Amino acid sequence: MKLRFFFWTIRYLKPIQAFYRFCNWIKAFPPRKTYSHVPQKPSGLVWNNVLSNPSSFYGNNKFDFLNIGYKFDKVIDWNYDSYGKLWTYNLNYFEFLNQQGINKNEALNLIEDYIEKDSSLKDGLEPYPISLRGINWIKFLSKNGIENININIKLYNHYYRLKDNLEYHLLGNHLLENGYSMLFGAYYFKDNDFYGIAKKILKEELDEQILGDGAHFELSPMYHQILLYRLLDCINLIKNNPWKEDDLHSLLNNKAKKMLGWIKTVTYRNGNIPMVNDCTYNIAPTSKQLFSYAQYLKIPFDKTSLRESGYRKFLGKDYELFVDVGNVGPDYQPGHAHSDTFSFELYLHERPLIVDVGTSTYEKNKKRQNERQTSSHNTVIVNNKDQTQVWDGFRVAKRAKIAYLKESVDMVTSAHDGYKSMGVLHERSFYATKGIVIHDRILSKRDKKIESQAFFHIHPSINNIVINKGQVSFGGINVSLSFEGEIHDIKLGKYEYCLGFNKTEKAQKVCVSFSKELTTTILL
Repeated sequence: MKLRFFFWTIRYLKPIQAFYRFCNWIKAFPPRKTYSHVPQKPSGLVWNNVLSNPSSFYGNNKFDFLNIGYKFDKVIDWNYDSYGKLWTYNLNYFEFLNQQGINKNEALNLIEDYIEKDSSLKDGLEPYPISLRGINWIKFLSKNGIENININIKLYNHYYRLKDNLEYHLLGNHLLENGYSMLFGAYYFKDNDFYGIAKKILKEELDEQILGDGAHFELSPMYHQILLYRLLDCINLIKNNPWKEDDLHSLLNNKAKKMLGWIKTVTYRNGNIPMVNDCTYNIAPTSKQLFSYAQYLKIPFDKTSLRESGYRKFLGKDYELFVDVGNVGPDYQPGHAHSDTFSFELYLHERPLIVDVGTSTYEKNKKRQNERQTSSHNTVIVNNKDQTQVWDGFRVAKRAKIAYLKESVDMVTSAHDGYKSMGVLHERSFYATKGIVIHDRILSKRDKKIESQAFFHIHPSINNIVINKGQVSFGGINVSLSFEGEIHDIKLGKYEYCLGFNKTEKAQKVCVSFSKELTTTILL
């Protein structure tokens, strides 16, 4: 089974990914020598933290990442991995350097402790943590006017390590983060080599990764916010530190406008974002914070029409309906994708009603698999098979593809081929007027028994759910779901709604078993 999944996973890789993965496997690139000096003394950058990072360091070796707090007894173990790799990564990002109210001397002590233990570092020397840590160190040093030879030498060596280990084996957001960080390193050290690398990555990857409607191509609103934040930081850097006179500033501004327009369109009226694909709360800056940052940088933007991202949003007087009618993407890097084609979220009176489960872990475990699978989304599963084969934490084998799409102002109809091995297409239509109608058809030319199930995950704030003769009502709110078609059973199931990493809340979902046709009417 895994061998078959592996084949379907690697067939989508770009040649450059395969090449660099092979080189990494055989360790084709030996480490460069270390530098005992910096070729050019850094000239302090002008830096103003428009956005402060959330607090994660509380003094006396106490940290809190991903809703897990830990206090080191006497010395900090920068390789501490008892809470998983992502927790260790966060420890090594040093984002706490730019939290509000950080004590400058205490922060410097943390950097110096890290430098002393450099030879024993593990995860912290991977390119992604180097990228984020480099930006955070430079922002902190520049804001506080700190010139420290030992820190600069170590930082310079880390940037050379990053230069030799750019994440072309992954591409996607990782390589873009490498490019953002190389730009900070270039400006800090006035290094033309670093600048050339940064400019090349940013030009190529922003053109590749920012879709026509402004979405980041990994289709996670959370990652979109993170990458937009970093893009605004780069614009802030260039704007306040004149050095190069070329077209990079203009390119970054134009991409920021598009990204701002997209996130403004998808953000709900209450400020939340859709929890689609890998997405959770309290990781990225909020849309409101990003809009304020853009205003500070004098970047104008407008809402955009949703197209290439595959998302659609319908607005009623009291409701917001967010719909996914797009492909899993991108083909060569779907690590943050879920098996969720035709899933949707519904907000009523600026409060969540039908929701995506979200994400609570990046560990390669059963919970991670459950949160990515079809039955954890507001869509249809056929014969208990996932529409898209998600596996091994961040991998995708066979994936559902959109067969056709038709739409107008208040409706969209589409079909996907995720069940083509059974000879089946799943067609779903959304009609959004005063109420909402969802029409599902399982299209099959084979005379074969079809068992389908549609899921509707209800927000945990709504717990008085009653099923009565094909209708579901919710205590305390004037809304109901009614079902018609080839229905076998309607029942309530349990699920865990994700409030953040390592933080969930018990909730209920409506499960509707049917054969080939189901009409769901949401009466508002």
